[in-house]
Amino acid sequence: MKNLDKTKLVKATAGFKDKNILVVGDLMMDKFISGKVRRISPEAPVPVVEVVSENYMPGGAGNVALNILKLGAKVSLIGVVGNDFYGESLLELLTDAGAEVSGVSVTEGRPTSVKTRIIAENQQVVRFDREVPGEISSHLTDQLSSKAREAVSKADGVVVPDYGKGLITSQLIATLLEAAEDKGIPVIVDPQIGHFFEYCRVSSLTPNQKEAGDALKIEITDKKSLLDAGHKLIKKLQSKTLLITRGEEGMSLFYASGEVKHIASRAREVFDVTGAGDTVSSVFTLGLACGLEYYEAAVMANYAAAVVVGKLGTASITRQELIREIEEEEC
Repeated sequence: MKNLDKTKLVKATAGFKDKNILVVGDLMMDKFISGKVRRISPEAPVPVVEVVSENYMPGGAGNVALNILKLGAKVSLIGVVGNDFYGESLLELLTDAGAEVSGVSVTEGRPTSVKTRIIAENQQVVRFDREVPGEISSHLTDQLSSKAREAVSKADGVVVPDYGKGLITSQLIATLLEAAEDKGIPVIVDPQIGHFFEYCRVSSLTPNQKEAGDALKIEITDKKSLLDAGHKLIKKLQSKTLLITRGEEGMSLFYASGEVKHIASRAREVFDVTGAGDTVSSVFTLGLACGLEYYEAAVMANYAAAVVVGKLGTASITRQELIREIEEEEC
């Protein structure tokens, strides 16, 4: 990062406000129940959490949308929610934040995914999930494909956070890639194993190290296995680049040409990694939409990740926070 012109990154953020990013993915509600622990339950050796507050935030693709909105860009969403309290609340939260949600379908018989986290003394105690995963119906896929085709025509970039909950189907992927290729805009995918190799010829994928290894049914344990995996994946995917996130080891950007660039982590304190991957894909997409080269956009995403892992919960970052992190002297 030392040879990178930070001024160029800062200038690129000024273009965020003019960009419209299409987010296509599994929508979820993140519920946080916070409290205090003063005793251990007499019924079992577990802490008793005295609830102080309950908060709701868009999760999954909703968190990606929030990340982009807070950076000043416009967002259109393609997704599905249930016809229930959480679905209604999720759409309300997203609309209030400024997202365009006309591309979100409300469906019966498929409840909104809810991730509930119990937080005590600034630590996550437990998480429980309420969801019915499984591929959406062909009728719903047709409906969303039509909406996606129209939304791509108005977008400057597409990001697909695939959480494997059933929204992303082969048909929807094909529609997105064809429409985006026709328009000439970047498509960034945060993939799941189920569809990993259907995302051929996208601009980039952003799997973490474990996901990259799982896709090839290997374990990445050192630099050699990382390089082998990255080269195999990008050759098989025929994508322009592949950005593997590696936690405290930073990121590794693979190019179709065979070139690899490693980016060291900037995180000083890891408080909560919830949603960090969402931030990476969000900022990476925005950077590309604003004309940055892949390495420049990846470095920008790395700066953003350093900020959000220092926050509790499904965190996002503002443009001002990003600029401050970019301009800060290297440690």
